[in-house]
Amino acid sequence: MKLNSAKELADYRVSLADDGGPGKSQIIISTDATCCILQGSKQVAESFRAELEKRGLADQVALRLTGCLGFCEIEPMVILKDRDVLYQKVKPEDVPEIIDQTLLAGAPIERLLYKDPQSKTRFASPAALPFYQKQNRLILGMNDLIEPISIEDYIRAGGYSSLARALSEYEPEAVIAEVETSGLRGRGGGGFPTARKWTSGRKAESEDGIRYVICNADEGDPGAYMDRSVLEGNPHIVIEGMIIGAYAVGSTQGYVYVRAEYPLAVAHLNVALKQAEEYGLLGERILGSGHSFRIKVVKGAGAFVCGESTALMASIEGRVGRPRAKYVHTVEKGLHDRPSVLNNVETWANVTRIFAMGAAEYRKIGTEGSPGTKIFSLVGKINNTGLVEVPMGITLKEIIFDIGGGIPLNRKFKAVQTGGPSGGCIPDSLLDLPVDYDELTKVGSMMGSGGMIVMDEDTCMVDVARYFTQFLKGESCGKCVPCREGVKRMSEILERICAGEGHLEDLDILEEMGEYLKDSALCALGSTAANPVLTTLKYFRHEYESHISEHYCPSGVCKKLFRFEIDPEACTGCMACAKKCPVEAITGERKAPHRIDQEKCIKCGECYKACRFDAIRKARVPVAVG
Repeated sequence: MKLNSAKELADYRVSLADDGGPGKSQIIISTDATCCILQGSKQVAESFRAELEKRGLADQVALRLTGCLGFCEIEPMVILKDRDVLYQKVKPEDVPEIIDQTLLAGAPIERLLYKDPQSKTRFASPAALPFYQKQNRLILGMNDLIEPISIEDYIRAGGYSSLARALSEYEPEAVIAEVETSGLRGRGGGGFPTARKWTSGRKAESEDGIRYVICNADEGDPGAYMDRSVLEGNPHIVIEGMIIGAYAVGSTQGYVYVRAEYPLAVAHLNVALKQAEEYGLLGERILGSGHSFRIKVVKGAGAFVCGESTALMASIEGRVGRPRAKYVHTVEKGLHDRPSVLNNVETWANVTRIFAMGAAEYRKIGTEGSPGTKIFSLVGKINNTGLVEVPMGITLKEIIFDIGGGIPLNRKFKAVQTGGPSGGCIPDSLLDLPVDYDELTKVGSMMGSGGMIVMDEDTCMVDVARYFTQFLKGESCGKCVPCREGVKRMSEILERICAGEGHLEDLDILEEMGEYLKDSALCALGSTAANPVLTTLKYFRHEYESHISEHYCPSGVCKKLFRFEIDPEACTGCMACAKKCPVEAITGERKAPHRIDQEKCIKCGECYKACRFDAIRKARVPVAVG
């Protein structure tokens, strides 16, 4: 089917709404997302399909297999839409009971309902879950309405109406003006005003008139999976935004640069592109207009530095992905030396939403300087891990405790790192900080692409700085001296400190090198690489000093700087620690104090986790410093 006008698209949407919809009753299971698949959601879906067939209910009940619904902690998740019930951690053997008790009889199954870790309250309705209460799911909210590889679902839910509106009601300059009114800033990290970039790209001279529009889906931050989940769950929302952007800047050729490690995202994207061409939404004279545009998918080889714009474009050209100095910006001379407009997955998805709801309405969400929403991957020492989409300006405290459910095992919150491996670590004293581009920058961190790693009292902040600096050292392209040598030297110093071989003057050296990196590195990887070090030095300097002066790691992470000891006064002799020890380093009789053989102990921490009486403590170990 080919749609030749905005009216034909609207009429087709009406016909889809009138065809009886996807089914009388709906069961939603998020099976088309990597995180859900790994937790067994496909097996649950197959059990539902088989059970419904066996009972003769297949024609009365529709299974909607969707992308990620955000709440990864409780997958496999099943929503019975007509009953307004959400079940968590469903297993295939639960399916007959769900059909009997809830689908047919309308009664909830208590043990499968979500239990809030703080209030201990169970919730049945998806809308009632605290995880969703403070979110504003502008981008992710469509995921439970569509199957990722169904363009019919997307159109039924309003898809491509933004494109039709842009092509039929706006001149290209007016499209850019609408984006400027929305205040949209790039969601890829730096927060650069999107309309300003588009204006430069449109005005830039091109001898042959060729301009490129590119989607950056090279998501390499540890623990981050926002872009992957958007492409897996709703690739059309990104494609639609790119077509609108291409119309605005005068481009006929686009690229999506996506990590090869995202096979499901790549597969869904390719299906969506083929469908869009078949429906006349990509290719020549889109929806009967004068605008033509095509998109190619390019798979990246996994280099973290290819998230940087010039390195990404070099990789698309088939060259080694290395950044270059931006004496001339990529919007003027980028891919193949033509004007190139690059935005990330979430930015393009926001463009679609802006033209669906209107720029003025979009601007009402978020803050004056950072309108709209932001998707974060909430991971680490947090009860409710998953993807959260929140309005800009929400506080860290609201994200971590109201949405995230707080810290597991009643441990204390210590810090949160935002912005990926080169983001900063923010302490508990700043939990009331509003989350937007400018406020995060003020405290030494950044928005980045949206990674948010939560840390508890058992996290060593020196080790955190060491880990991320080591990661960035390995991912540096090595082209510029400040990054190649500076990050390497910082990594060496941090390794020494974690081994108990540091000196107090090392702290001044780390700060000095960090400032040099900020001022002189070639690209954003190098100029932000010192953020984990500088922020941990600023907010957790006492931990560095403890490692150096006392040869002690208070968190019990740096193995050379602590040891586990059993307090004989607190030990009840329950033997839980001995049973968990993998090297049999713990001895003692039942109901008598135990002891740890320090020669055998590998400091794995299993005994510490197993003890319910706080009898195991982290004690100082003298370290000889040469």
